[in-house]
Amino acid sequence: MVESGKLNWKWWLLVSVVVLFLDQATKQWVLSNMPLYDSIEVLPFFNLTHVHNYGAAFSILSDQPGWQRWFLSIVTMVISVVLLVWLTRLRSHQYLLAAALVFILGGALGNLYDRVAYGYVVDFIDWYYGDYHWPAFNLADAAIFLGAVLLIIDTLVNSEDNSKSADEVAG
Repeated sequence: MVESGKLNWKWWLLVSVVVLFLDQATKQWVLSNMPLYDSIEVLPFFNLTHVHNYGAAFSILSDQPGWQRWFLSIVTMVISVVLLVWLTRLRSHQYLLAAALVFILGGALGNLYDRVAYGYVVDFIDWYYGDYHWPAFNLADAAIFLGAVLLIIDTLVNSEDNSKSADEVAG
């Protein structure tokens, strides 16, 4: 399954597809079963709360008149292509980096779908303590966060290996 030390990226890409599917399935459930701003208490510190995010992370740019929808969509498409190309160039032993990239890619595609289809991203995970609520998010955001954490861990654990790989790709 591995050609000349290259990662079998097609199998790894399935993780992105699973993330995208789970993200969209949960968002469809929220859209079908919860009116906007409706909230269901799950635990004393966790609600399902249906909200729409017209901006980026933490609702950055959400107060803009609409240009951000297409700007963020284009940025996400470019980043997704970069992640996919990066994934195809990995070596077979770079499994932690591959996991990071496919989680980020799956999450990015999940939120991209929302932006293009609806003009906003569907968020519904609401963690809170007392009156303080973390900004609502979704499974795509959680996958992006997990991918970012894995990317940081890979950078710390495999820093020498990653610099050699970067030199090989560039050279």
